[in-house]
Amino acid sequence: MSKLESLYQEVLAELGEDTSREGLLDTPKRAAKAMQFLTSGYTTDIKEVINGAVFTSENDEMVVVQGIEFYSLCEHHVLPFIGRCHIGYLPDGQVLGLSKFARIVDLFARRLQIQENLTKQIADAVEEVTGCRGVGVVIEAQHMCMMMRGVQKQNSMMRTSVMKGVFRENQATRQEFMQLAGL
Repeated sequence: MSKLESLYQEVLAELGEDTSREGLLDTPKRAAKAMQFLTSGYTTDIKEVINGAVFTSENDEMVVVQGIEFYSLCEHHVLPFIGRCHIGYLPDGQVLGLSKFARIVDLFARRLQIQENLTKQIADAVEEVTGCRGVGVVIEAQHMCMMMRGVQKQNSMMRTSVMKGVFRENQATRQEFMQLAGL
């Protein structure tokens, strides 16, 4: 039994469960495996994610990828938050392969996280790998820590944004992004 499995078994016992009952026999192993997957962003590298998929392009107009679904775990309660990420950027001689945007989102979402930091990490990564003139990222998410415990508000949504470069400096560029992203 791995240390993580052992710790899950200990948590179940502390909750008052009989860890020898049939339904829980493999739960520590399954929970440990699930947690390793849900936090795989710690063991993934941005270069591995991008895998050379940055291409020369003469396009200098805005590129927007909207509705990238993700899930993450809040670092305060280790409960899920689930949402959609919208990314826009203005290329400066290079564009990024389409699937890489979703992979960048997953890289940072699969860590214990707060939404505000997740938004910034995605924007920083897109800016770094593309060398773009500007980037905008908006995340909309529902947080289980607010829905399942505490205030228990089922329809609340948190929206965060990070604007960098021309997206921060130019209101028209920001507005174009928001409009194209459907926000």
